[in-house]
Amino acid sequence: MKCIRHPDIETDLRCGKCLDPICPKCMVQTPVGARCPKCAALKKLPVFEISTIFYIRAIAAGLATSAALGTIWSFIHAGGFFLIFIALVIGYLTGEAISLAVNRKRGPGLQIVAGVSMVLSYAVRSLIEAFIESPHQSFLHVFTDVYGLIALILGIIISVGLLRRND
Repeated sequence: MKCIRHPDIETDLRCGKCLDPICPKCMVQTPVGARCPKCAALKKLPVFEISTIFYIRAIAAGLATSAALGTIWSFIHAGGFFLIFIALVIGYLTGEAISLAVNRKRGPGLQIVAGVSMVLSYAVRSLIEAFIESPHQSFLHVFTDVYGLIALILGIIISVGLLRRND
């Protein structure tokens, strides 16, 4: 018999659902056996299907959380090594807020939202600290503090990691 999609190929293989003849080129291996592409129609898990409304909710949650936590962060007078611990907590809270806003969905787009939200939180913290707390220092000087940048990177890793985990 000939493959239904490739009529020039001889085959003895049939789709496990519709019994159409299929060749190894068009065969899709599924958990229940070989299927034709039409019958396989594998879908993403619901946790990875993210609609536009979920992205809007994630962005809103990320902006609100990062603005609030960035403001709070600027009034916590801890420098150096303790700045890293604060950033880890803020990264966790940012990732968790986004995760809750999108019903625990996960995906690369949400990870980007979490990372950008963490950067925004750090920028808000640096802006407030530069212009209110330490008017003699420029925004760029506060933003490029070595411990602050290390803290930012670790905070991004934590917030993005919360949207990658496998529960």
